[in-house]
Amino acid sequence: MATYTSLDTLDLPTITRHYGLGTPAAKPLKGGAANSSFLLETTQGDSFVLTALDNHELDSARHLAGITRAFADAGLPTAHVVANLDGQDITVVDGHRFLLKKLIPGQVADPLPIELLPAAGGILARLHGLPAQGLDLPVGTRRLSPHHQDLIADFPDREFADWLTDRLATITRHEADHQRGAVPIHGDLFADNLIVGPDGSLSIIDWETASLDDPLLDLGMAAVGLCQDAKGLLSTDRVHQLLQGYAAQRPLSDEDLAELPTEIVHAALIIAFHRYYRHTIRYPNPERATYHRPMMEFAASVPDTL
Repeated sequence: MATYTSLDTLDLPTITRHYGLGTPAAKPLKGGAANSSFLLETTQGDSFVLTALDNHELDSARHLAGITRAFADAGLPTAHVVANLDGQDITVVDGHRFLLKKLIPGQVADPLPIELLPAAGGILARLHGLPAQGLDLPVGTRRLSPHHQDLIADFPDREFADWLTDRLATITRHEADHQRGAVPIHGDLFADNLIVGPDGSLSIIDWETASLDDPLLDLGMAAVGLCQDAKGLLSTDRVHQLLQGYAAQRPLSDEDLAELPTEIVHAALIIAFHRYYRHTIRYPNPERATYHRPMMEFAASVPDTL
């Protein structure tokens, strides 16, 4: 199993001294598949989120802080990074890397209420409309790399491996004939990466999978993350609400709409791969040995047209 920072192993006095925060109260926050986060509340009434970047080396931690700051500076509703007293975005204590952000008031709503899906689509459209210059984003890293795809041949679940291989080959052929320009994408717009404010507004968090890529792949990922029904299948009603908000700011062509089902399936394949690889190969967890299977059913539920 992966090892993450816990509250009882956190050297909080040393960390907060780097920020001049005194002795705040701390409690762990739920969520986060790869890092641990904690709510800090100071005696002055200020609230922050401290994230232990256990999944990052120093360079990648600094990169994550930099793009988070850049997206906030670009006007997206997202967390604001707090620099330490030395002016650095990342603080290193006992070999662990920490990122401090101002708390966004609100809560996660999972599933996201259908009436908020247009707002989620609107945020995604704003992100896709940002110029890539100055964001220092990698290209295509949300996709399965050649290395990832080579691993599939050795997956013990042969049915799953064959399913992935066949569908990835189909998508690769399809995308070769329908290439689009790359834009900034989030890559993981699930409900736990959206904060619903007290006034019903939405903020977007967690930029670890941000990259430059096809906006339809990002919409496909959002459909996986936000548009499942109670049975875990695609809800076309929820997709239409997401697209309504998106198209209001960034119109979609008929060709885009025709290609979207392919990219929804593509996103489901990516999620299925990572669930299987993480819970069966990298960090075996018998309780999650079938965690990838619902994505197979979800992909089968995606219609040819929306």
